[in-house]
Amino acid sequence: MSTPLADELFPEPEPLHPVPDEQIPMREYENLRASGFFRWATLDVQTYYRRLGWIGFWSGAIVSPIAAASFPPDRQLAHLLLAVLGAGLASIVLATLRLYLGWSYIRQRLEKESIVYEESGWYDGETWVKPEEELAKDRLVVEYQVQPVLKRLYRTFSGSLAISALGAIVWPFV
Repeated sequence: MSTPLADELFPEPEPLHPVPDEQIPMREYENLRASGFFRWATLDVQTYYRRLGWIGFWSGAIVSPIAAASFPPDRQLAHLLLAVLGAGLASIVLATLRLYLGWSYIRQRLEKESIVYEESGWYDGETWVKPEEELAKDRLVVEYQVQPVLKRLYRTFSGSLAISALGAIVWPFV
């Protein structure tokens, strides 16, 4: 129970910053890292590629009946295989792009000196300047935790696009 005298003698402690908990960049990073899909990018290499492989496999499996109707296997087997592979790679590219965009957003929030946040809705945006200590901590997280994830995602994205481009180049010759 609170009394006016108790409130005066023992006021509520002021928060360290006015940013709501769910909009603190470090909290956003922790939430992203713990979330199901975005966590994939932080897994060991074998598990990471296995999960992306499953996305590609199931996408190819879903597209294969349509591709088989368009490219009869008895006459155009190479085109059928390239179409199924292309569908699988397209889904891997899109999944990797989504992962990259999420991690890139977190990198930007951690690196910035000032944070735009909303207290109660879209109409009351405010800006908060991070203290030097918090900015330094956030930038260390970017350098040692977020950048390696972004590099992995970029390599995956680039590799998938390169294989897709190779398939597009080969297509007319098969």
